[in-house]
Amino acid sequence: MANERTTIRELARLSGVSIGTVSRALNGYTDVSPGTRERIVRLAEELDYTPSASARTLVTQRSHVVGVFLDTGEGHPDLQHPFFHEVLVGVQETAGAQGFDLLLFATEQPGNGYGRHNYVKRCRHHNVDGVILMGVDHNDEEVRRLTASTIPTIGVDVQLTGRATSYVCSDNLAGGALAVDHLAQQGHRRIAVVHGPTDTLAGNDRLKGYRQGLQRAGLAFRDEYVTQGDFYVDSGHEAAARLLELDEPPTAIVAASDLMAVGAIRAAAARGLAVPRDLSVVGFDDILLAAHLQPGLTTLRQDKAGLGTAAARALMAMNVDADPAADADANPAAPTILPVQLVTRGTTAPPPSAGR
Repeated sequence: MANERTTIRELARLSGVSIGTVSRALNGYTDVSPGTRERIVRLAEELDYTPSASARTLVTQRSHVVGVFLDTGEGHPDLQHPFFHEVLVGVQETAGAQGFDLLLFATEQPGNGYGRHNYVKRCRHHNVDGVILMGVDHNDEEVRRLTASTIPTIGVDVQLTGRATSYVCSDNLAGGALAVDHLAQQGHRRIAVVHGPTDTLAGNDRLKGYRQGLQRAGLAFRDEYVTQGDFYVDSGHEAAARLLELDEPPTAIVAASDLMAVGAIRAAAARGLAVPRDLSVVGFDDILLAAHLQPGLTTLRQDKAGLGTAAARALMAMNVDADPAADADANPAAPTILPVQLVTRGTTAPPPSAGR
């Protein structure tokens, strides 16, 4: 039997009791004598008995599995992105502590009879108790179908509304403003931004924060100082290169991600400019790489694992004491917004005294 899975039927035969008695003993029912319970539990441990997940689901109507959909766009390696990796750590640790496993869905077009991509169908096929969305388009038709369903759904940096839906994010608005505050206090007046896609929550709010920071500092908003990237290195490099070619280039750049900030630093180096002597750069995220650059990157620190923890906790709260057969509450839970922190390192300094 050591090489085969022990079934509840086999456990009952070896214990000399019925299958029902084994089930009640292992699930803590009080109508089983202490001696019988002890014998069954001891034998189950010796045989490494594990209840069938499918059978348990039929009884409890729960799988204790959390689904995760992660999509950062075509051509980008999802699991290698440092931000999402740290968020997943927070999800895994928090959900795991509550006895939940994670199922990471492929974002490619599914096969095996699924037909075209459908979030609801895939969640129900695997009978997940809830799902976490990262990097998806909140306007996508399939996302809207999911949030209109009764499947508990939490977005990470994805603003969702629906029957059993909420989202978690960092205070991106405050972070964008803090970056400008820091640069303005150092004397910069020509502050540009490389923002993320404005159809994303982070991209839109960080750009809004940048504008708020300019207003607080009494600085004019200049269209030519606003460029867009996709949160990755190459787009940051290309956007910064365009900014540095202006007749009156900026003396500082706020990048909406650390990876785009790295691209901006590379663009400056390609023009023979030194950071921070000739150009100051601020990132956003505080990924592990940020502290190890030379010089270290000034950035806005997000609690990335904390975002994952908050997402998992919000999903667990939707599942606790809920009747799986009942419709979800029509009132969605309030979003969770985590604070950000300015981390000052070596890529920011007062502007050069003379123009370039």
